[in-house]
Amino acid sequence: MHARTPESSLDCPAPGPAAPRDLCTDCGISRSSEPKRCGQACQFIKPDYDGLESRVHGRTRDPARPDELHFGPFRRMVRARLSKPSPGAQWTGVTTRIAERLLETGAVDAVLTMAPDPEDSWRPMPVLVTKAEGMAACRGMRMGYAPLLALLEPAKARGYRRLAVVGIPCQVYALRALEAELGFERITVIGTPCSDNTTTERFHEFLALLSDDPTTITYLEFRADYHVELRFTDGRTKAIPFLMLPLSKLPPDFFPLTCRTCVDYANALSDITVGYMGGQGEQWLIVRNQRGEELLSLLGDEMVVSEPGSNGKRHGAVKGFIGNVERAAGGLPLNTMPNWLRPIVAWAMPRFGPRGLEFARARLEMKAAETVLHLRREHPRRMKNMIPAHVWKLVAPYGLEPHADETKPDRQS
Repeated sequence: MHARTPESSLDCPAPGPAAPRDLCTDCGISRSSEPKRCGQACQFIKPDYDGLESRVHGRTRDPARPDELHFGPFRRMVRARLSKPSPGAQWTGVTTRIAERLLETGAVDAVLTMAPDPEDSWRPMPVLVTKAEGMAACRGMRMGYAPLLALLEPAKARGYRRLAVVGIPCQVYALRALEAELGFERITVIGTPCSDNTTTERFHEFLALLSDDPTTITYLEFRADYHVELRFTDGRTKAIPFLMLPLSKLPPDFFPLTCRTCVDYANALSDITVGYMGGQGEQWLIVRNQRGEELLSLLGDEMVVSEPGSNGKRHGAVKGFIGNVERAAGGLPLNTMPNWLRPIVAWAMPRFGPRGLEFARARLEMKAAETVLHLRREHPRRMKNMIPAHVWKLVAPYGLEPHADETKPDRQS
């Protein structure tokens, strides 16, 4: 059974029920005809980043190359924007435009991605897009768990052989782990970095703290200038400094443990990663392999690219974040800064804090530290399997060293 939207280019097969899983972000594999494959596919069970990076990119991350420990294997990184931004896009529409070009050129039979649920525009709904014009309905950010990979089997049943997938890290890891046995002729992966996720219901609670009329919010983006941008149905915009967000009013488990212990913030197994962290107001593209180069070349003169910048120092910001996570004792990071000081620091951070690639490095180190601290507190026995060796290298400058039982015996230093 499946349903089609009024746009005939969007195919929306209904995913089956999810199998109960511990530490699960519902990537969709548990909803497939073989839910037991979660054991080999899930990044939260026993990940093998070295093995998958070698298969996807031809090599593992090289610690001698600047930034590969942080961001994974890559050929080059660029700041980028479309010369003509796409209406309704989260930034200028680079991700959507690449997918459109894949369909326009016939390079793929379908694009597996997310569209807004008809009943709730913030809820992600997995779809198969078969015509370029259908990608317009997929623009923008959704918030919540999304069983994207549940549509792999319907895609195969419809005879699609060449598939493009737009996904977040936990979805892409599972896709790559199963790729060889899926039977597609070619899978192209456009990855996006993932910020901490939550359920769509919980996200609505967050929106209600940001506005007296949250139903009028049409857009939310965490920007690299330390602000959250909101847009409203009447055309208004609002920028809220990170330090002024009402995080203390959220429940301690607002972000699930899965997202607080994710080690792949930069989506290292994609062919190209399209995000914002290193973009300084534009998008940040990590071209990881030859296929990623081909994806970027599809846009030709439509794309304006430049070298990424890097400013400020991250060590103090990361160290402060670690202290806040430790004080939170498993909940959201606590910021003990007095209220009178917050506006001053909020003004200073975009001007003197880490920016560009230094901001991205800071976020990767924060996520690495968060992984160690939360697993050590809640699931210490999982640490030796869930934490790759490169994560320990990222947190070592902050005094976080593995205990004897937290790494595999054959771990290379």
